[in-house]
Amino acid sequence: MTPPSADSTVELVERAKAGDRDALDRLFARFLPGLRRWASGRLPRWTRGMMDTDDLVQETVSRAVKLIDRFESRHEGALQAYLRQAVMNRICDEVRRTKRMPMATSLTDDHADRTASPLDTAIGHEAVERYEAALARLRPEDREAVVVRIEMDGTYQDVAQALGKPSADAARMAVTRALLRLAEEMSRGEV
Repeated sequence: MTPPSADSTVELVERAKAGDRDALDRLFARFLPGLRRWASGRLPRWTRGMMDTDDLVQETVSRAVKLIDRFESRHEGALQAYLRQAVMNRICDEVRRTKRMPMATSLTDDHADRTASPLDTAIGHEAVERYEAALARLRPEDREAVVVRIEMDGTYQDVAQALGKPSADAARMAVTRALLRLAEEMSRGEV
């Protein structure tokens, strides 16, 4: 049996574990282009903020390569499979993170409205207190549906994205149910 060549992944991994920086750089250069091609298009456009797919792949591979001393290479394709799974896990994490966070917007003091809101003016302070108390008693998903659709004037697509619903129609139904629950809570009149 012939020993693995100095260019084999298994050999490079062993050299990298022993502290060979050149072997580590060669592993990085070997796998990064293929992983970028593989990951291209797998990160949904709506999750991209400051990070695009290439950045995500590079960050993930950099982290994985730093932990190379923990990796056990059992066959020639093991590192590639490990890195591909690490990238896929990172993509899933980014999707979950983006679903939990509202879209970032910048607000400036230039446009601050110091007058009473139209809601305060239209229904008065007491009604606002009843509304806020009723809203607080709703389930978190119902509260989020009302806030995104009514208070923030979001579209049903915005609601779907905020709640993780599969479609705008599903979000419309969720908003309808949430508003009915809100009306019931407001009619109880508890503050």
